[in-house]
Amino acid sequence: MRRQIERTRGELGDTVEELAGKADVKGRAMARAADLKDKAGAMTVQLRSSAAQAGHVVQDRAARAGHVVQDRAAQAGHVVQDRAAQAGHVVQDRAAQAGHTVQDRASRTGHTVQDKATHAGHVVEHSVPRPVRTVVQAGLRHPRPVLIVGAVVGAVVATRVLRRRGR
Repeated sequence: MRRQIERTRGELGDTVEELAGKADVKGRAMARAADLKDKAGAMTVQLRSSAAQAGHVVQDRAARAGHVVQDRAAQAGHVVQDRAAQAGHVVQDRAAQAGHTVQDRASRTGHTVQDKATHAGHVVEHSVPRPVRTVVQAGLRHPRPVLIVGAVVGAVVATRVLRRRGR
């Protein structure tokens, strides 16, 4: 019986403590608030960690995308550069061909003019009377006196023209 009484007293003590704990609303509220505060702190840490991890993931993806864009831009630049060089070579080759064509035509035209002048010289040489031909041949052999006489004649003609204009 005593044992039963002791046991009953112990159980009543536990029950009283439980009832006292349940009756202590302020204490329970503070305990609940502390639990919620701990949970909120843990959630904050977890959210910050998740946000930091997401930030790193986004940063890595952005860096990879930037490198991809940079590589593609570099490749496009090389393609444009190669095409521009090829176009430059084509233009250069065409310009060289055009230059050679013009040079060939000028050479042919020069030879044609030279041939016609030679032919005209022969025609004039054979159609001029013999005394004049002798004087021309002498002038060709000794050009200095002919040039001096030509300069004097030119000066006389220029003087007469200027005097007539002055009147």
